[in-house]
Amino acid sequence: MMADLDLPFIFAALLGLSILIYVVLDGFDLGVGILFPFASEAERDTMVASIGPFWDANETWLVLAIGILLVAFPIAHGAILTQLYLPVAVMLVGLILRGVAFEFRAKAPPKHKRAWDIAFCGGSLMAGLSQGFMLGLYIMGLSYTWWHVGFALLTAVFLTVAYSFIGATWLIWKTDGDLQKKAVKWSREGIWGVIAGMGLVSLFTPFVSERIFDKWFGLPQMLYLSPLPVMSALLIGAIFWKLRRLPMDADSYAWVPFVATIALFALGFAGMAYSFYPFIVPEALTIYEAASAPEALSIILVGTMIVLPTIIAYSVLSYWIFRGKATKLSYD
Repeated sequence: MMADLDLPFIFAALLGLSILIYVVLDGFDLGVGILFPFASEAERDTMVASIGPFWDANETWLVLAIGILLVAFPIAHGAILTQLYLPVAVMLVGLILRGVAFEFRAKAPPKHKRAWDIAFCGGSLMAGLSQGFMLGLYIMGLSYTWWHVGFALLTAVFLTVAYSFIGATWLIWKTDGDLQKKAVKWSREGIWGVIAGMGLVSLFTPFVSERIFDKWFGLPQMLYLSPLPVMSALLIGAIFWKLRRLPMDADSYAWVPFVATIALFALGFAGMAYSFYPFIVPEALTIYEAASAPEALSIILVGTMIVLPTIIAYSVLSYWIFRGKATKLSYD
């Protein structure tokens, strides 16, 4: 009986971890693509070089998340993707478009390179906006009303801005010179969108249902949760402080804005996970109701314990090998 309760929770945690890692890792390389129009041609080459060794592996986490949802929570998979069919299709088209553009922009004749740059940026925008729309609609209960769609459109814009912000902080870390200075400027502007987006989600989520409102504002849980907004404020303050000092710090600790942004995203994700637990389909289906049979979950867990460490090891190895500043882009 204990396994019946533990296994759905374990897979829900793995699903949440996969989504969070995807948002952080693929978020920064989507953000780099979104920032393409504000960079020169030479700078765009450096931007692509900064994400070249990582972007394909980053999307593995999305595949893992969808796979866990399908095999561990098949009922929820059907319910969620049925409601999100159109934005999921837009996201997949965007991911395909940017993947093709990534490869072709370096091999196409110079006169066609600009077109592939536009395609790379367009694919990044499509993926970011569609993911933001899905986030907003999920928060609103996966129902299409004018009010819910309006909220989802706002979250689409703010998540796209957040992706561009984490992409800019990545460029601060991985580049130098004029491009790094531009990335600092982009970050100083983009952080206001991150603050506004997190504020919007934090403000509206408790009012989605009475249950969520009580989880946040009832006592004593309100006291237990108070460190979350405090830590978020401290992280935002640290990012502001570091951005004001860059690039004058001779590039020391240029990784701080990027790492602090990861921590900020993680806190926001933790708040959302707390709000909706134990529901996987908001206010309709819990993880225990949607889970596959315990026997199936036990078998799937064995495979997951093989696949997950492999993906983590590969990711860590790639980031370690290609550490340091981005070098000149070359496909020779």
